[in-house]
Amino acid sequence: MKDPRLEKLAKILVHHSTRVQAGENVLIETFDLSDLTLVKMLIEEIRRIGANPLVDLKNYGIIRKLLLQADEEMMNLVADVEVYRMKKVQAHITIRNYANAFELSDLPSDKIELYNKFWIKPVYLDVAIRSTKWVVLRYPTPSMAQKAEMSTEAFEDFYFNVCTLDYAKMAEAVKPLKKLMEATDKVHIVGPETDLNFSIKGIPTIPCTGEYNIPDGEIFTAPVKDSINGFITFNVPHFDIDSGQKFQNVRLEFQNGKIVKATCDRTEELNKLLDTDEGARFCGEFALSFNPYLRKPILELLFDEKIDGALHLAYGSAYDEADNGNRSAIHNDLILIQRPEYGGGEIYFDGVLIRKDGLFIPESLRGLNPENLK
Repeated sequence: MKDPRLEKLAKILVHHSTRVQAGENVLIETFDLSDLTLVKMLIEEIRRIGANPLVDLKNYGIIRKLLLQADEEMMNLVADVEVYRMKKVQAHITIRNYANAFELSDLPSDKIELYNKFWIKPVYLDVAIRSTKWVVLRYPTPSMAQKAEMSTEAFEDFYFNVCTLDYAKMAEAVKPLKKLMEATDKVHIVGPETDLNFSIKGIPTIPCTGEYNIPDGEIFTAPVKDSINGFITFNVPHFDIDSGQKFQNVRLEFQNGKIVKATCDRTEELNKLLDTDEGARFCGEFALSFNPYLRKPILELLFDEKIDGALHLAYGSAYDEADNGNRSAIHNDLILIQRPEYGGGEIYFDGVLIRKDGLFIPESLRGLNPENLK
């Protein structure tokens, strides 16, 4: 018997997130996925509207083995093949699972560099994100439930609440915030061990209400590249998906846009990531998040970056939609929750208090507070 919650999710992915049209080609790409029920439903839904599904079932253990043996010639071949296929599709649905979230964590740094420069960047950052209608999601598993410290049944209920909420309602509620951010110059973020200033003037603002990520619930832009000054401390563990490395208590100091000091529980490893290339020490994204069903970190980036009352900065490449000119082989999000139980904090736009302790203050923005989005 088909799970109606999965059917609803499949329809959201095809019709709302990627807006698939008849005659289009759609790549369904999975990582470590053992339960293929959702993939089968996606194939049926895509064919039902006259589009063409392609399926690629990837495995992180195999990716690890390939990278251990890799050199530039081999990775260039991988990139050529993957890029060719990505350019043949109009939509791209990625379903990630992790049989072992740390499968790539012991790879030598030179192999991680090859992976970022010759696979992640050309295939995903340069083509998939820029040229396809794309969406990324995780699939619920007992291991995710365990990491979230929840029973499997409770986690599944949580997962579907988070992933299948009323995104149309959210899309309406975020419109005043988009208008405000597009008129804003100076941003000031204050909180425990945090005092950060930057400009977002002239950078487009993009609401995310189920189009690119599931779950969703954020609005992003980018800092003017050389405008960030001050320091910020993040209270959510930072997990780099591509290298499998986890960092805690990350603190960054900026001078004229550049990260001049970075510390955490694994300072040396973090700084190696920041030295990937010149653009890695500059930021390519600033976002506010407001998914009402996400209240605490579960160490899954696609969930944690949408936590209600949080913000995130990404070091590395900017997105084309909100381009500040920064280019890098990496793009990694760092998350700060500003609700009172996490230490609180304020955000000011051009000197006006916009959000305090995770709640929007102006009347026009209160539709994004949790009691109005559920």
